[in-house]
Amino acid sequence: MNSDGFEIPSFCRDCSLDFLGNGNNEKCQNCGSPRIVSHLEINVLNIAHIDCDAFYASIEKRDNPELNSKPLIIGGGKRGVVSTCCYIARTFGVRSAMPMFKANKLCPHAIVLPPNMKKYSAVSKEIRLIFDELTPSVEPISIDEAFIDLSGTQKLHGMYPALTLNKVAQKIENEIGITVSIGLSYNKFLAKLASDLNKPNGFSIIGQQEAKTFLSKQPISKIWGVGKVLNTKMKRAGITQISQLQKIELKKLIKDYGSMGERLYFFSRGDDSRTIKREHKVKSISNETTLEKDDGNYEYLKKLLWSLCEKVSRRLKDQHLSAKTIGLKLKTSNFRTVTRSVSIDSPTQMAEILYQYGRRLLKKECNGLEYRLIGISTSNFFDEKFSDIPDMLDPTKETKVKTEKAIDKIREKFGNDIINKGRKFT
Repeated sequence: MNSDGFEIPSFCRDCSLDFLGNGNNEKCQNCGSPRIVSHLEINVLNIAHIDCDAFYASIEKRDNPELNSKPLIIGGGKRGVVSTCCYIARTFGVRSAMPMFKANKLCPHAIVLPPNMKKYSAVSKEIRLIFDELTPSVEPISIDEAFIDLSGTQKLHGMYPALTLNKVAQKIENEIGITVSIGLSYNKFLAKLASDLNKPNGFSIIGQQEAKTFLSKQPISKIWGVGKVLNTKMKRAGITQISQLQKIELKKLIKDYGSMGERLYFFSRGDDSRTIKREHKVKSISNETTLEKDDGNYEYLKKLLWSLCEKVSRRLKDQHLSAKTIGLKLKTSNFRTVTRSVSIDSPTQMAEILYQYGRRLLKKECNGLEYRLIGISTSNFFDEKFSDIPDMLDPTKETKVKTEKAIDKIREKFGNDIINKGRKFT
């Protein structure tokens, strides 16, 4: 029993023993583990957010145990950014999206590896298969995190959702070799907030009874959607804590912050009516790269563009999609973003077609300006069965498509680097 005389529903994260505990840092009576999760609402909460811990870095350490005790940064390039970093590197102040030059200054002895998206995507798919065994109500929000609604699954799994989630965490660690952090609550906002409370390898719960009090102690930046600009605006108005939002009327917040005011009102009180959506409809597929130094040479940028088109094409093919809109993104040396796009008659998933239109857009922009970033994007998607239909006005198109499909088959069998077009090296 706790100090108030209540027995609290609890379970052991290591052996999954389900018991009534005292909630006072006790150890498991079965295995002696101190990793006990206790909460009065533990057996009635259904909405979870699962977040893989330092996903890219964890996979690299799994595959190379020599990296386990070393600070690891996934990123690279003098002008690139940190994709992610391990928790050792984070103790030196390194963070995701930080410029690499700054990360290198903070942690000069860190191991730096380039991202291996093909490997990370494969692991993400393995984890997704585990989620799909639990419930159809899975909403991925990135390659390494998802919301899960376990409502109505207690009979199916023979245990309440919190225990099911713990089993999932154990399975991911044992079978895939990485850890996850879990947040459990009664809505998406609080589940996401909970998953960040005790990383890595954490399991945190925010219940309905405590939500408003818990939130009152948090800064406004904890509310989903409050970025730097809104944070600064609210601070100018003297609002820094969620407790202050809890005292402001809905009309006032909407008047001051528009549609965001409604979210501020309800989220600050622990209310979130959003439901778990099984899939996000893909709106765009893109790839971009930051140049080592600013450059405006068309021939050089065209070579980079081809490599990006191949990557976007591969993702379109993997997702069985074709695109009717092709976009070019450039960022000037003074960080001004230039975007151009074209809609084509027949949807495509071919790198050669993407490149054909992309380089036309690029040539018009090579007018003396120098660029620090180049990217290619696709949108306005169709099923791949509508892709790359022969064109009577372009008799060479069919040959280009057949050639690329033949290259794809060779790469599928022998690897992506076994065959390449000459323009990649020119």
